[in-house]
Amino acid sequence: MSLTPADVSRIARLARLELNEQEQATALNELNSMLGLIEQLQSVDTSGVQPLAHPLSVHEEISLRLREDVVTETPSEQTRASLMSNTPAESEGLFLVPKVIE
Repeated sequence: MSLTPADVSRIARLARLELNEQEQATALNELNSMLGLIEQLQSVDTSGVQPLAHPLSVHEEISLRLREDVVTETPSEQTRASLMSNTPAESEGLFLVPKVIE
């Protein structure tokens, strides 16, 4: 599958990107290159290959490398105050962010 300049224009419009002709040509080459790599990966015969939970599982037991999910710090008012000191807006210990969806 190969994209056309019209496809790149449509993708840019959907992503709300303003691209000049040179940027569109670069994007066209890069997107077609990525699609080529995807086609190459899809053409590989994977029948008989067991799915992996993690790519490193082929070489070693990955669960031995991951840490336990445990609480390592106890919450305190001082810790919360230091974390909240950099926020532009905060209320009752929560970050306030501008509304982006109406």
